[in-house]
Amino acid sequence: MSTAPNVTVIPAKVQTAESRSKYHQLRVAAYCRVSTAQEEQQNSYQVQIAYYTDLINRKKEWTLAGIFADEGISGTQTKKRTEFNRMIRMCRNKKIDLVITKSISRFARNTVDCLEYVRQLKDLGIGVIFEKENINTLTMTSEFMIALYGSFAQAESESISKNVSWGKEKAYREGKVQFQYKYLLGYQKGEDGKPEIVPEEAETVRLIYTLFLDGYSMSRIKKLLENKGILTSQGNKVWNESLIRSILKNEKYVGDALLQKTYTLDCITHKVVKNYGERPMYLVTDHHEPIIDRDTYNRVQQELARRSSKRKVSDKTITEQGKYSSKYALTELLICGKCGTPYRRTTWTSREKKLIVWRCISRLEHGRRYCPDSPTIKEEQLHKAIVRAINNYYCGNDVEKILKANISNVLECHGQEEIAAIEKRLKEIDKARNDLISLIATGGCDEDKLDSEFEKLYEEEQSLSERLAMLKSKNQTSAETQAKLDKIIDMIEHEKFELETFDNVLIRKLIECVKVLNKAEILVIFKGGYEVREEIE
Repeated sequence: MSTAPNVTVIPAKVQTAESRSKYHQLRVAAYCRVSTAQEEQQNSYQVQIAYYTDLINRKKEWTLAGIFADEGISGTQTKKRTEFNRMIRMCRNKKIDLVITKSISRFARNTVDCLEYVRQLKDLGIGVIFEKENINTLTMTSEFMIALYGSFAQAESESISKNVSWGKEKAYREGKVQFQYKYLLGYQKGEDGKPEIVPEEAETVRLIYTLFLDGYSMSRIKKLLENKGILTSQGNKVWNESLIRSILKNEKYVGDALLQKTYTLDCITHKVVKNYGERPMYLVTDHHEPIIDRDTYNRVQQELARRSSKRKVSDKTITEQGKYSSKYALTELLICGKCGTPYRRTTWTSREKKLIVWRCISRLEHGRRYCPDSPTIKEEQLHKAIVRAINNYYCGNDVEKILKANISNVLECHGQEEIAAIEKRLKEIDKARNDLISLIATGGCDEDKLDSEFEKLYEEEQSLSERLAMLKSKNQTSAETQAKLDKIIDMIEHEKFELETFDNVLIRKLIECVKVLNKAEILVIFKGGYEVREEIE
């Protein structure tokens, strides 16, 4: 007969901070966070070191494992709190047994983060003591109190965030502008606190605007700036296209400031998003000295819109968005007179000889099905024809007459009829006054009545004189302006304009469109609508 084995049950012991304290000192870490200058003065890092060092040393069962402090950082997120994260890593590496902190709001202002890290540390057998709330996470059976205090801390952060947003909104309404000079090329903070132009950087901004209007793409501008060794606002030698685009779109270069272009989504994630109309925006015009004149800025915005709105011209393109070409001006300007499709530059190779031609894209991709009559034009002949058209246009008498007429319109005084009428009336008033004086001399009228007439004439004369001065001031041309206009007229009469070679930049500035009418003729349409037919030799 077998006997039952004698089994003694030894109960398991959970190794917690409390149980470990019986055998050795607890390694205690203190965490503190200072988020404002005022708190930093009242409860500085040094003061907290002294406080927690004294607190931990007074207990024989505790030893200092370190003091961790994040200064000037919000408690709504943990990813930027380097000291907090270092403390958590030490806890996971079993180098800390207990964490002590002033309050739940110092530990985290985000309820989710607070509970998550408390649970993680509790699973590791590490407790967190919140002094203000008198909570030890290892001795609590419920997370309700932590969640409650954590939600209070989060609500406080949300309230502060709303107050900050309201303050910013009020500043926007009052037109108060804050500049990020670190990222703003061309400006620095002046002695009076207002933006001050940096001449060298301003030249870079003007160069970018000029190159863009000359037809350069973002990538070509980037390469040119880097080749010239020009630095960005942060002193980098490498540019990127998004930076160049932001400079071209930045209204600050024209002297304006658009406020609240971005906003913070919430106080927990601190995510900054672009304002597409969810919040009001505020435009402060003529706020500071501009680097770019308003006309140039407006033309750049129009060109940006034109390039971004281009649609595909080839059926082989996957997306509907067209691509701007900066290398060849005719890619943007040359179109088929038969079907209206743009032409494309193509290289033909025959017997190791290359020939550059331009062909209708519809004809190129679909043959004669959509465009049976469009001709193929040799590039060299096409360039010569366009150059001749420009020379004929600018050397012709018609253009000279148009320019002179426009200058005459500038000099022409508006309101001449009113000026003549006022001058005539002033002469009549002067004559009437002399007649009244003659009557007084002969003594043939009532002097009181004459005084009343004199007063009426004087008031009318004063009113008309002020009106006349205002009209003449509006129509007066300064000596400097007149000299410039005289110089232009003299240049038109004596200077001979003649283009010798095809220039992509000049072509973009002068020509609106070039239509290929047939194999022997093109129609060049200049900006302003003037058209010139030219034969292709």
